[in-house]
Amino acid sequence: MNFPLDNLVITGACGGLGSALAQQALARGAHVALVGLNIEALGKLAATAPGRCAIYTPDVSDSAAMQAMAQDWMSRFGLPDAVIANAGVAGGFDTAEASDLAVFRRILEINLLGVATTFRPFLAPMRARGRGTLVGIASLAGRRGLPGNGAYCASKGGLIRYLQSLRAELRPSGLRVCTVNPGYLRTALTAGNRFAMPGLMAPEEAASAILRAISRGTEELVLPRRLGWLAAALDLLPARWHDALLLRQPRKPRAGEPGSTAIPGLPSPADPDSRAR
Repeated sequence: MNFPLDNLVITGACGGLGSALAQQALARGAHVALVGLNIEALGKLAATAPGRCAIYTPDVSDSAAMQAMAQDWMSRFGLPDAVIANAGVAGGFDTAEASDLAVFRRILEINLLGVATTFRPFLAPMRARGRGTLVGIASLAGRRGLPGNGAYCASKGGLIRYLQSLRAELRPSGLRVCTVNPGYLRTALTAGNRFAMPGLMAPEEAASAILRAISRGTEELVLPRRLGWLAAALDLLPARWHDALLLRQPRKPRAGEPGSTAIPGLPSPADPDSRAR
């Protein structure tokens, strides 16, 4: 059975996986709510499908802003078939550094809380209709802690458990919850990584697999599948051996270090008074 994907809400649609998802959905004729912070990038996407898009630039962790976005979209285009909570950030983390506690908090706000605030406005109307899919973009990093990447791993590990809980709650309602666990995608979030990234995928390839999985009603998706098998095999190792392997790899760049990416809502290292837009 294939489920319709004619009306989608996609957060983090400015680039990488979110942009690839939006491009492919629009190419198929869908109406798409483009949610992100880079209005120029969103505008280019919207220009490819006039009349079938709307642009929104809320902070995904702001429940009031996300409620306003959802109400506007549904009043104009109706209830979505699927809501894809894709917005996410990444950054290295060092517990010994006091400044990194703000990084930890912000990563959790965007990667974990932001998924709940994205889903919430659509849940009641989807339940009333008895159909719809909620998609959370988690990560294989949520299955095992990685040295120097504790904030990101914690956020994605928490997201996996949240989506499992939500799936169980909603199973009697006819709604579906899909957990997507990508490995490494060729995006801005991984461009500065100095460690090995086996199974590196193009975001376009991942987007095709995700849309296909949503339409089929898939509940869990690992990308690429072989990397999921590798992760499962490594999990069979004693923790000491597993940790020793990981400690040989360079750590994820922290905020302000070469290769790091900006985290919206945190001061820029170059300008303490600035805020990412």
